[in-house]
Amino acid sequence: MTPKLFCFGYGYSAQILARQLRQSGENWPVAGTSRTADPAQGLYAFSNDHPLENPEEILRDVTHLLISIAPQEDIGDPVLHHHRDILTRLPHVQWVGYLSTTGVYGDRQGAWVDDNTPPAPTATRGHLRLKAEQDWRALCQEYDLPVHIFRLGSIYGPPVGRSPGRGQLTSLMSDKARKIVKPGQFFSRIHVEDIARVLRASMARPHPGQTYNVVDDLPAPSPEVLDYVCDLLGKPPLPAVDITDATLSPMMRMFYSENKRVRNDRIKQDLGVTLQYQTYREGFKALVGD
Repeated sequence: MTPKLFCFGYGYSAQILARQLRQSGENWPVAGTSRTADPAQGLYAFSNDHPLENPEEILRDVTHLLISIAPQEDIGDPVLHHHRDILTRLPHVQWVGYLSTTGVYGDRQGAWVDDNTPPAPTATRGHLRLKAEQDWRALCQEYDLPVHIFRLGSIYGPPVGRSPGRGQLTSLMSDKARKIVKPGQFFSRIHVEDIARVLRASMARPHPGQTYNVVDDLPAPSPEVLDYVCDLLGKPPLPAVDITDATLSPMMRMFYSENKRVRNDRIKQDLGVTLQYQTYREGFKALVGD
């Protein structure tokens, strides 16, 4: 039958995936959810508090599902909270992708982790993501739902559809960037186009129950990346702010509390993926060129 993708959370990564599928020349109908319905765009209203209306009809012919909605402390994963029973009865599903985060590995004090490293979250966000992963994997085991887990690094890329661009270039262009310095701190990143490449490769080679780290080849300190982007833009480097002197939001404080370098071997070895942007240098150079 004709493949059909439904995205719970038709956000940044999902929109890029949909665009790549359209550009591939294959006949891929794509629909999804947003906080407000937009029938002309194939979007259905869905939120943590409100399930899909008529989900049996909407999901009846779906062959591929992408879930990119964050879990909540009170209900866990919203999709499972509202539609778990329906998901176990979909007749045509060949692939389910759950977008998680490398935050499930917690703080490793700059050490490397790989696809086989046991999760050890240290922040609430990481604990919630790991619980959601476990709940989706349980459906895979109990009902043979073909679930795949993708642990994403920090996402960057250009604007798309309703979504603004992400990453240091966007922050610099909007004058919101700060060069926070924490010696020995590393972050792993991934260009949004490469996220979609990995998802498409997994769709072509389903391996239910598998987990993949989705990051590029070069973890790097945030100040190093900011300096590089400033140089690309012909701007002077931002002044450095020591983390002990910085006023940070709770989210940013959590972000800087975890330090690890993430390997991406499985997407290459099992899925045959060649990243288009192997490091932040190629990625941001292309963005500035655009």
